[in-house]
Amino acid sequence: MPIVLSLLLTVPAVTYAQAPRNRPLHPGEQWVQLFNGKDLTGWVEVGKEKWTVEDGTIHGQGVSDAYGYLRTEQKYKSFWLSLRFKCEADGNSGVYFHTDFTPGTVDVSSGKQVEIDRTLNHHTGGLYGDGRGWFAWPAPEHEQVIRPTDWNDMLIKVEGNHTVVILNSIEVLNFTDPSPKSSDGYIALQLHSGGLGNMRFKDIILRDLTVR
Repeated sequence: MPIVLSLLLTVPAVTYAQAPRNRPLHPGEQWVQLFNGKDLTGWVEVGKEKWTVEDGTIHGQGVSDAYGYLRTEQKYKSFWLSLRFKCEADGNSGVYFHTDFTPGTVDVSSGKQVEIDRTLNHHTGGLYGDGRGWFAWPAPEHEQVIRPTDWNDMLIKVEGNHTVVILNSIEVLNFTDPSPKSSDGYIALQLHSGGLGNMRFKDIILRDLTVR
């Protein structure tokens, strides 16, 4: 039976927890915007695909046959990430975490991908990467949670080697990796190779739980 977790997806995008003035914030006490809705401040383009800001959204478009990424400037180990996405074409996409790239290339040297694909039964919300291919995916009853032509709400909770993915208020993945190959790195939005990518992202906020 689907686990309805609507309360988790009502994380306020503009209301932030406040710490007492006499001490600093502890990790995870505050949600922050990763995307300001105006420009790509805080983000770095990897590759030659087209990333623009339109109507308060990040618009990623494939313009070549290569992969393309838009990564954060900062690296994260543990975090909760809330965002909305819309697939405007059949091209594959995803949200990477614990990710790094071979310098000067679009080659992912480490990292895991939370899959996004508007084609039903293509494992949206599953985990792929780290040189292992698919290693966790939704149960069959959760393979059709995605809204193929509308906005989708996604919450990704990464705490150490434990990952939870909540898609449209339904927990589609709850996975503990027994042998993680990466535990720190950038968060990145992906456009798959092939030139068919056409994605929009918005309302991207993060609760940083990283302790260094």
